[in-house]
Amino acid sequence: MPSFDIVSEIDMHEVTNAVDQAKRELGNRWDFKNVEADIELDDKGITISAEQEFQLEQLMDMLRMAFAKRNIDTRALSEDGESKSGKLVKQHLQLKQGIETDMAKKIVKMIKDAKLKVQTSIEGDKVRVKGKKRDDLQTAIALLKESELDVPLQYNNFRD
Repeated sequence: MPSFDIVSEIDMHEVTNAVDQAKRELGNRWDFKNVEADIELDDKGITISAEQEFQLEQLMDMLRMAFAKRNIDTRALSEDGESKSGKLVKQHLQLKQGIETDMAKKIVKMIKDAKLKVQTSIEGDKVRVKGKKRDDLQTAIALLKESELDVPLQYNNFRD
C-alpha cells in the first residue's frame, strides 16, 4: 500500500551556514560599524543582540535573507520575546522541528474533510498518509501545499 510521511524538519548544517553568512554580512555593513551586535547559534536556537530596537529588526531581516538564500523556510523560526540586559536588546529565536500534536490533528482533519480515499495516522512528530492509489497521495500533498499552514512541511519516505 503506497504511503508517505508529512514532517517538519530543518537541515541544521544549512542553518549553521545561514547564521555564518548573516554574521559575515553583519561585519561588512557600514551601519553596524562600532556597534555591539551579534548573532549566535546554540542548541536551543538563535540569539540576536543589538544596542537598539531598529538594529534588532535589521539583524532579523539579515537572518531571514540568509535563510531564504539557503532555502530554509523562515516559518521554522519562532520568536520567544525580547529581553533587555544592560545596554543590549536581545531576541531569542527557537527553531521549530517536528509537527506538534495540535497541528498534526489539524492536518488530519483537513485531509479527512477533503474526503480523499486515504488513511492518516499521527506517529510522534510526523503524520503518515496511506492510500490505495498513488494519485490519491499526490492529491493529499497538493491539498496541503495549497493550504496556508504556519509550519513548513516536507513530504518524505514515499513508498509504493
